[in-house]
This record gives sequence, C-alpha cells and structure tokens, in this order.
Amino acid sequence: MPELITPTVRLHRQWLDARDDWGRGVHQDGSGLRPTDDVDSAAGFADWVTRLRSGPEGRDWVPCTYWWIVDGDTVLGSISLRHELDDDLLQRGGHIGYGIRPSARRRGLASWALGEVLTAARKLNIGRVLIACAVTNEASRRVIEHHNGVLEDERDGKYRYWIDLS
Repeated sequence: MPELITPTVRLHRQWLDARDDWGRGVHQDGSGLRPTDDVDSAAGFADWVTRLRSGPEGRDWVPCTYWWIVDGDTVLGSISLRHELDDDLLQRGGHIGYGIRPSARRRGLASWALGEVLTAARKLNIGRVLIACAVTNEASRRVIEHHNGVLEDERDGKYRYWIDLS
C-alpha cells in the first residue's frame, strides 16, 4: 500500500535504487534534487534531506513541502507542494510537481499522490493550484485532468492547468 512520507536518510540505499531507475543526471520532477546535490555519499544525502525538510527558512526558493511516495521501504517517486508562486513558477512551474520512477508507472500512483497533496493544499488554504506538464507528457496530462484540472494555456512547451480547491 503506497504512502507519502517525509524524506528520510533511513532510505538512502532505496532512494539511490529509484534514482538509478530514472538514470543518473535525469531530472526528477517533484524531488527537489538539484544537479549540484551530492546524494551518493551519506553526508551529502543527509545534507540534501535536511534541506528538503528544513522548511522555508532554510531555502532560497518559495516555501515547499516534499514527500516521497513509498511502498514499504521501496521509493516509488516524489511529490512536492509549493505553498506560493513566484513569477517564474507562475509562468512555467506551478504549485505541484511529481514524478514516478519508470518501473513503477502505470499503477495509478501519480493520481493517488496528487489527490493526497491536493488535500494538503486545501489545509493550507490554497484556493486553487497551478500544475504544469510537458505537452509531450500524455500520462501527466491525464492525471491532472482526472483531478479536474482546467487547461489555461501552453507556454514554452508546457501545458498549464488550474485546479479549483474551493
């Protein structure tokens, strides 16, 4: 049974397995992983997890909450909720980013996780959320539309959807 958990150093090896499923250096939407993050060493991984868990005070980006999508100790993906949007996120990103490791796709995990995070957004009194996906990502488009996402437009190769939470 999948669940959303706060990132933890306890799952370092399992997270690396998921990363390797994606491929080294591949962008993982919703993970908060930057190209400069050292996630291979125990110390680097711990620093990265600390940054993810630190809250808005420790970041140079907007306040954001990160979760890993897990089944037992298997890391299946990640999802993030930005509590507010800056100009760049309004134009190209959105409130929510998510990604499922390749070997765990087509199981409904993204749709389930998005539903859980939409509930978290409501609790933060976010009235509507913006979610963007690549125009070539048919699966993500279907996930967003399943949750009543309304297409606003396409910008820079991304569809921008709004979901009303009121």
